[in-house]
Amino acid sequence: MAEIVMAVGTSHSPLLAIAPETWPDRAKDDLRKTELFLADGRVVSYDELNVEVGGRHADEATTEHFVEQAALAQAALDRLAAAIDEAELDALIVIGDDQQELFSDAHTPAIAVYNGDEIVTHPKNEVNPNLPAWYQEANRGYKMDTVHRYPGAPELANALIDGFIENGVDTAVASEVADPYTLGFGHAYGFVIDRLVGERQIPILPIMLNTYFPPNVPRPARCYDIGEIIARTIEALPTGQRVGVVASGGLTHFAVDEELDRKVLDALVAKDVDTLKALPHLGLRSGNSEILNWIMTAGAAKDLQADGYEYIPVRRTEAGTGIGMAFLIWQGANSVAPARVTEGAASV
Repeated sequence: MAEIVMAVGTSHSPLLAIAPETWPDRAKDDLRKTELFLADGRVVSYDELNVEVGGRHADEATTEHFVEQAALAQAALDRLAAAIDEAELDALIVIGDDQQELFSDAHTPAIAVYNGDEIVTHPKNEVNPNLPAWYQEANRGYKMDTVHRYPGAPELANALIDGFIENGVDTAVASEVADPYTLGFGHAYGFVIDRLVGERQIPILPIMLNTYFPPNVPRPARCYDIGEIIARTIEALPTGQRVGVVASGGLTHFAVDEELDRKVLDALVAKDVDTLKALPHLGLRSGNSEILNWIMTAGAAKDLQADGYEYIPVRRTEAGTGIGMAFLIWQGANSVAPARVTEGAASV
């Protein structure tokens, strides 16, 4: 039978695709934000948040610190990429959120499965040639500099769609990218392909979870339950395929909430399903919402065990805006994970 043999969770922040010396350029956007969605459900402006925290993160928001954090993050990504390489996968399910790259306001499904032959990326740099330099660099790491094509996994996707329908998940289906210059795959998928898959021709099965755009955002408990359905469906297939799963995105951003991030990560490692399912949905809005991708992956990886995690709270402004970067691997009991990052206090 087919089997989910491993899974990983990774942040996909643009900071991971640009030089740390340019992180302050990205931080300039934070200063203009009028809506920052906090983990306690409140919505504040950057100025209001900075008054509240008293600028206490200024010592962290330095290029020297960014260089150190970038080194830790890239080492963690190397470890995830090595785990995917060593797993000898036949297919890789990527659970991510589309941010109006493949879908639009005209149609935003709560969940969709892509069963096309090719993954085709949206060339944002060509469509918008006047983007800031840091943004263009990030898009190269997202495979959104020009049109890129990668193999899909249509047969596995159709089997998963059938499993969803059989188990009460009325999923939407996307089957092609008609014109990538208008709409195509975006950063949640391109980053995984570029940084974790690399030159390996592993067929990709995208699951698009609407985490960002209310009102049809699935709740945490529903996400975990759908993850379990993914596992059951894969395990029922007679194909013998070795399948991996990736949670793409997160954790908290654009206001870093280390308490929430560590609560989620600790629950993932401990298999504390009750905690994951009970997370308040009002705390999972905007960038924080990508935690839902990890919760769904946890359901799919229910028979695997996480070996710990790397967590790097990147506060790129004195107000503490930025991202809680996280990296985690789930593997079977007989798997041997690549050597973990141990430098600093980021590893757990």
